Amino acid sequence: MPTDILMPALSPTMEEGTLTKWLVKEGDEVRAGDVIAEIETDKATMEVEAVDEGTLGKILVAAGTENVKVNEPIAVLLGDGESKSDVKENGAATKAEPPKSAPPTPAAKEPAAERSDEPAAPKAPASATGSGGRLRVSPLARRLAKEKGIDLTALTGSGPGGRIVKADIEGAPKAAAAPAKAAPSSPAKMPAAPAPSLQLDARAFFPEGAYEEIPHDNIRRTIARRLTAAKRDIPHYYLTVDCTLDALLELRRELNAKSPKDGEGAFKLSVNDFIIRASALALMKVPGVNASWTETAILRHAHADIGMAVAMPFGLITPIITKAETKGLAQIAKEAKDLAARARDRKLKPQEFEGGTFAVSNLGMYGIKDFTAVINPPHSAILAVGAGEMRPVVKDGALAMATIMTVQLSCDHRVIDGALGAQWLAAFKGFTEDPVTMML
Repeated sequence: MPTDILMPALSPTMEEGTLTKWLVKEGDEVRAGDVIAEIETDKATMEVEAVDEGTLGKILVAAGTENVKVNEPIAVLLGDGESKSDVKENGAATKAEPPKSAPPTPAAKEPAAERSDEPAAPKAPASATGSGGRLRVSPLARRLAKEKGIDLTALTGSGPGGRIVKADIEGAPKAAAAPAKAAPSSPAKMPAAPAPSLQLDARAFFPEGAYEEIPHDNIRRTIARRLTAAKRDIPHYYLTVDCTLDALLELRRELNAKSPKDGEGAFKLSVNDFIIRASALALMKVPGVNASWTETAILRHAHADIGMAVAMPFGLITPIITKAETKGLAQIAKEAKDLAARARDRKLKPQEFEGGTFAVSNLGMYGIKDFTAVINPPHSAILAVGAGEMRPVVKDGALAMATIMTVQLSCDHRVIDGALGAQWLAAFKGFTEDPVTMML
């Protein structure tokens, strides 16, 4: 029977996206793994691969359509011997689902004592379970599993995002084919209604025609939602320190002068490359800051994956320098330049901007002296970097001039206590003021 191709969740934060382009047309043969469309997520434009095989029977969502919800049908795939006549007029695939039963009446409920004797329904493996505990499974795989009596919750999906696909059903072990005992039926819980927003609509304060409305895109909505939650739910506190940059700037000049003029070995180091390197080494020296909060445990990370904030016309993105503590300045400079360029072209893969263990936001190039940054989970800290500028300082009891950079560390107090944050800043200051130690 026809099966729906669903809008995929291409990143952990994706809730909707824009279907920018179809790379196949109705009537084309599609195989698992074929690239069929391009989708713009909240951070990047990505290619979408088919997870089942068949003929593209009908396109439900036209190219250029915005705000397509995750798991919404975008096309219909036909199997062998099927045609467009097997697709409903409204475009949804005909599904051989069991008829919906009437909602259970109170009299049909089992007594609590009897239900407590029943074993709990088996939990789906994390790799195949999406947000809300729903199982990620293609319609074709679900139908085959039903025909063969295979318990989907016993399988681990090999498709995108851990989705269970046809190949997983065909290769399912015999143990997975034993039907799972049905959990006792109970009325579905209605989700709690969201609390009404206390924020007033700004349009109420201005006459019509006195402003231009610029509709929110996916990225702006995601930034607003995530940072509002971060500022509301994470107990932020802030630590500030001044770093003298003269030695770092001198070392930067010397190293850039030694760079080959062209070729693969050529490099041009920026101050931000030194900051990323110093941050990574400080995280290794004070590992308590290189951590993430969960409701059951603090995750202490083995490597320093540094997100660097990149500003773009459509929002902010933080590409990640992975294992930065293992990389030299030239390699960090090369990766940072490549990631920033692909971020502006919206060509990053999710694993290149989702996650990370720490972040650096540098506004020094705009002449900002100091500022406060908001932590972006799963990080527990972010470093706000200001401009390096000449300031009067006291050296050996005498007034002198030096290049000073102010940095402010935003910390999650659930993970990083004040003394721990201060230790990290001291380590960072030590690396920036004596930059030769970064080379050891």
